[in-house]
Amino acid sequence: MSTLDGRKRVVISNVAPQVEDGRYPAKRAIGEHVGLSADIIADGHDAVAASVIFRHESEQTWHDLPLSPAGNDRWEGTWTPAKEGFYEYRFTGWIDHFASWKRGLIKKFDANQDIAIELRIGEILLREAFEIASPPDKPAFEAWISAFGNATDPQETFDLVVSDALAVAMAKIRFTDRISVFDQTFRLEVERKKAGFSAWYELFPRSASEEPGRHGTFRDVLRLLPKVAKMGFDTLYFPPVHPIGEMKRKGKNNSLVPSAADPGSPWAIGNRFGGHKAIHPELGTLEDFTELVAAAKELDIEIAMDIAYQCAPDHPYVKEHPQWFKWRPDGTVQYAENPPKKYEDILPFDFETADWQNLWHELKSVIDFWIGHGVNVFRIDNPHTKAFPFWEWMIGEVRKTNPQVIFLAEAFTRPRVMERLGKIGFNQSYTYFTWRNSKWELEQYLYELTKTDQQYYFRPNFWPNTPDILPHHLVEGGENAHIIRFILAATLSSNYGLYGPVYEYGVNTPHPGKEEYTDNEKYEIKHWDWDRYSRTREIITRVNRIRKAFPALQSTWNIDFNETNNDRVISYTKTASEGGEPLLVTVNLDHDHTQGAHIRVPLHHFGIGYDQPYLIRDMLSGEKYKWQGEYNYVEMNPWEMPAHILRVERLN
Repeated sequence: MSTLDGRKRVVISNVAPQVEDGRYPAKRAIGEHVGLSADIIADGHDAVAASVIFRHESEQTWHDLPLSPAGNDRWEGTWTPAKEGFYEYRFTGWIDHFASWKRGLIKKFDANQDIAIELRIGEILLREAFEIASPPDKPAFEAWISAFGNATDPQETFDLVVSDALAVAMAKIRFTDRISVFDQTFRLEVERKKAGFSAWYELFPRSASEEPGRHGTFRDVLRLLPKVAKMGFDTLYFPPVHPIGEMKRKGKNNSLVPSAADPGSPWAIGNRFGGHKAIHPELGTLEDFTELVAAAKELDIEIAMDIAYQCAPDHPYVKEHPQWFKWRPDGTVQYAENPPKKYEDILPFDFETADWQNLWHELKSVIDFWIGHGVNVFRIDNPHTKAFPFWEWMIGEVRKTNPQVIFLAEAFTRPRVMERLGKIGFNQSYTYFTWRNSKWELEQYLYELTKTDQQYYFRPNFWPNTPDILPHHLVEGGENAHIIRFILAATLSSNYGLYGPVYEYGVNTPHPGKEEYTDNEKYEIKHWDWDRYSRTREIITRVNRIRKAFPALQSTWNIDFNETNNDRVISYTKTASEGGEPLLVTVNLDHDHTQGAHIRVPLHHFGIGYDQPYLIRDMLSGEKYKWQGEYNYVEMNPWEMPAHILRVERLN
């Protein structure tokens, strides 16, 4: 019994958020809310109060966030962290003797019973509160105690008891020797805003040349930066920019027999000119790259680098550190495989090597090297094929000294594996969005991502295409499908990306029998007319402008789906915090035909009465409509505009 305190009668359980019982921190980005909740009970009929106490890693003082009852003994609160970094938080609860007394007093007063003794008890409670009240509150408590003692009219005393001012003051009182504290402290990592809100554009620098037949350079990409900025992208992502292996080089369309002119796949990293810390000679110099990073920053664009921890057979690592690779009985090195796929031009690292510590430090040094040259965003190729302990260590070590660094996991694999990558440190992740097409599939997937515990460790980044993935709906639906899938990605998720310019130009010829592009840019240099008009590009520009103007589109977690009477029409509301405007989005999922539907407008999100008329303004087209009531009709022609992004305005 020496470890017990019988005066602490409140029991706290089922707290949220928590990730694996606190082993990993929950995640949020600057500006995003954290929903806190717990089951909190006590014996008997006394009133209970609860709060979450929290502090930033840089602070000594704990802050107090009151929780409110949400029904069935569930208590909830909302918190918006103000600073980047790590917070710790704990759930607390206690018997609220003042609230219990006040509740009983009101009942007796309403029943015309004698409350003289009750008032004396109330005075005792006030005197106890006075003793521990903060200095600024003590004068008010003195006045209330005096009023209690001198009151002759029960009604006057009763009015004092139920006053808001007294309730606010008493809510601050904490008798610490009677507070129950949940037996575990949890952590929250708050990341910079870009972790939660970004628009990625992927291009191959070697295809950036204005002249057909010439290898593109970083200076060519420099010329394209204003075009990328004009479209509204804030992250420009390059496939690997390192020297490409000359041994086992792949030819066009993944051919095993390349011609002398074939440039090889950028993901086959390393040759006689260097490896992961070198620049492909035809792209330019390291100084050119650093200049490009700085120029992009002036346009509010960050350069994202691809980090592929793998080597071409002629990478310097293979000769210098043969122990880092798997060797077969015939003396050859094991190349990468994902049966039946084979990657003869790539050698994977052996994460079970006895020299694993040196391997880990060398791989981390690659990230450190590029951070030193201005890069703070990394897209990690196939992280699910490398050891989880390595990622947890490496990302943790990097972000200790460079918390601004963002890691995107390119992992299209099993759900639990993708979730683990999020838990151990990846800030964003590719998703299954590419293969979620029907209204039901999209709604179920977004519920899983945003309404379950996943929201606290798995931050999605929606990509409608990649150099590896050309889904069937983009093949079948052409330009209309490209626009529909883009609008879905950019409004369902606050982080999205696309591979261009093939996307805005609607390139969609599949490789026979595969879900990927034929004449794939991974294996050859392309020449693009960057000045060519594209309807898709125009809509991309409009939507990115809307995303930047409306905070409702800058978070993924704030989505609620609206009822529609047509399964080819999806509708959802995106709410905004701290007074921002919510938006109503509707999308036609049919890329060939006009579709209409009655949608149920969640008027409570917009502060509109059920019998009030209101104005609807389409932020995509500029058109205006007058609506009234919950159910209203929308119609969308995919050959004109397959979606509405609607702003709801009150009529004076």
